[in-house]
Amino acid sequence: MFHTSRVIVVEGKYDQIRLSSLTDALILATDGFGVFTDREKQRFIKKTAKEKGLIVITDSDAAGFRIRNYIQNIAGDADIINVYIPDIYGKESRKPQASKEGKLGVEGMPTEALEEALRRSGLFGESPAEGSEPVTYTDLFEAGLTGNDNCAERRRSFLAYCALPRRLTGASLLKAVNAFMTREDFFKNLRDFDG
Repeated sequence: MFHTSRVIVVEGKYDQIRLSSLTDALILATDGFGVFTDREKQRFIKKTAKEKGLIVITDSDAAGFRIRNYIQNIAGDADIINVYIPDIYGKESRKPQASKEGKLGVEGMPTEALEEALRRSGLFGESPAEGSEPVTYTDLFEAGLTGNDNCAERRRSFLAYCALPRRLTGASLLKAVNAFMTREDFFKNLRDFDG
């Protein structure tokens, strides 16, 4: 069981239920896009972010990233740790069909994948970058993943190859790469990808 004094923010009640089996932290559901109009919930998120710090775990689809970005805007300069789940395609058991993008959300993520994402966040004493230099913006640029006209498609393909959310850009890309792999793993994955 993962222990933290931070508040975990997720999209929905089923995500909340899913994570409650892995952590004793307070878990707050945004009710999906409901957070965009719920002023009370927005105030609570802002207050909680400043007082406790947040861990944000959303689905790796477009809606998840939109909600994640909105939460970050609400929280301002408060301490937020983003936990990214991998892109895994499939259908969640309680739903009659797969999501629009065909990806599993937090509620349908295998336990091992959720535990690994939480571990790699660095919150619980484990980080993949221990004893290793982190990947830098320069590394991403030199790998052709940022900073040029043709990088978007290469970045999406590389992230898909690594089973990472394909919507990552900028600072989120760097944080996720460093959260999911060591510098050595990054360059090995890059070599294998370019193969």
